[in-house]
Order: sequence, then structure tokens, then C-alpha cells
Amino acid sequence: MKRVVVCMAVAVFLLLNWRALVFSETDKSVEDVMKEEGLITEQEYNAAKKHRIYLHEEQPLQAQLAEPLKAHTWELGTEVSHITYKEPGVMEEKGMMYGIVGSYTYHDNFMLKADGRFSYGQVDYTGSGTMDNIGDYILEFRGVGGYDFSVFTASTLTPYIGIGYRYLNDDFAGTTSTGASGYEREQSYFYSPIGIETSTELKNGWSIGAILEYDIFWSGKNKSHFSDASPTYNDLEFNQDKGYGYRGSIKFQKKGEKLDFVIEPFIRYWNIKQSDQDLLRINGIPYAYYVEPNNNSTEIGCKLAVKF
Repeated sequence: MKRVVVCMAVAVFLLLNWRALVFSETDKSVEDVMKEEGLITEQEYNAAKKHRIYLHEEQPLQAQLAEPLKAHTWELGTEVSHITYKEPGVMEEKGMMYGIVGSYTYHDNFMLKADGRFSYGQVDYTGSGTMDNIGDYILEFRGVGGYDFSVFTASTLTPYIGIGYRYLNDDFAGTTSTGASGYEREQSYFYSPIGIETSTELKNGWSIGAILEYDIFWSGKNKSHFSDASPTYNDLEFNQDKGYGYRGSIKFQKKGEKLDFVIEPFIRYWNIKQSDQDLLRINGIPYAYYVEPNNNSTEIGCKLAVKF
């Protein structure tokens, strides 16, 4: 996973610097060098400079700045992803998720953004036997604020920080292939996203951008409905206070007359440490203490959206 973070950081650097790397403003022309060496006169230098043929239209580079961002932007779309949830040495679930996403963003040098998503799918379980087609859904809401910086040419860099909430419902009630009883699980995370977003304008209405984000995990709660396995069991609640997450994406955007179109491949990752203990009772009689073990989830997918 560290390799993914490094690759995303390199991608952000290249997105911000590609014009400067390709069209360096410090490069000297042939006539500049010849004038410095005394090989041509001032008159010959001016004539050569006047008739110089540029290989690209962006000269001079310092005249190009990023276009001001729209003050109000709405985004609506859909996403498809593959999620893998693991409790190492205990169990694994994986499958496809299908969702809808939406956001509102305000720009006026500073940036404010609220976004949300809902996704649903079916995952397959492997652990104490197997079980297929388990219904899962995820709800997530976030609010962030940041500041827009114009950097280099035609690029904008926006660092941001905020607060987020993520809810996962895993309807694992039923019986596995070995006869083990499953139960519904609910997970809730409160966290703070802190990251950077970049955008660089290209030709013909296209732009490319990237998001690199680290998620500070504040607290989590896991509710395991053991009563689904047996009515003699009580439900357990586990508190989680250690973990982290990160996410990244590459965004391709095409400007239209009324709508802009977005294609955005992404990755989202969570790593949550072992919870505290809760006591299982059978018919009200204390039986044993349980914990929610170390777990991680990786979601890789692509978003398709329109902006207006």
C-alpha cells in the first residue's frame, strides 16, 4: 500500500510540473547563445528573434495562468468498484459495489465542499466455510475546506482538511457451507480527511487532475448482531480508536457547453486496529469476551459524473 501512496505523490508532482518540464522558461534560444558569444550583431539578433518560429502556441509561458474556478459547482454521477475486506487469519469478503455520488463545491480563493455517496453490492465470504451473495451497502458524507493556489502555468493546487462519516452494513445473517452461523454487522467511522487536489488545463477543453488524501481516524463503532446466530445471544458493540485510511484518484475532465464530463479512477483504503472487548452472554449468563480483530478494506473503482 505504501507503493500506492508514493506513486500518487509522484503523479501529483508531474501533473503540476509537466509544462515546466517540457517547456522550460530558462532554456536559451540559438540566437541568445550566438549573441552572448559575439557571433552575431545586435541588429542580426533582433532580426532573428523577430522571425523565430515557435513550435507551440503557448509562448510566452508566463502569460498563461489557470482559469478562475467556477464559484458554484454541482456534481452528480455513478461509480463502480471492487471491494476487499479482510480480517487477517480470520476471514475475507470481496465483491462488486455500485453507487451514486454527489457534491457541491464553492470557490472564492478559499474552497468549501460537501459530498456524499451511497453504494450497494454483494460480496462473497471465505472463513468458517463460505457464503456467497451477501448484501452490503456503504453510506459516506464529508465536508472539507481549503484554499486555491495558482501554481506554475494553467494549474491549481488546493490543500484541504475536513470531517467525514462512513457507515457500512454487512448483512451476513445465514449459514455458511460448514454450518457456521453468520450475523449482521454494522461499522461506523468518524475521521478527518487531509489532502491536496490538483487541476491542470490542457487543450480542447480537457483538464487533468489528481487527489491524494490521508484520513485521520478518530473513532469507530462495530455492532455485531449475534442474536441473528441465536436468540439466546446478546448483540455486541465494539469501540475502535486506532487506525488510518488513505485514498487517491486521477481525474480527467472534458468541458462542454452546459455540462462538464468527468472520468475518475480511484482507490480507497482503510486499516483499523483491534477494538476493545465486549461480553457475550448466553441466556443472560456471562460466557466469554470478544473483540473486533484488526481489519482492512481496499476499494478500487471508477467514477463517471457530470458537473454543472
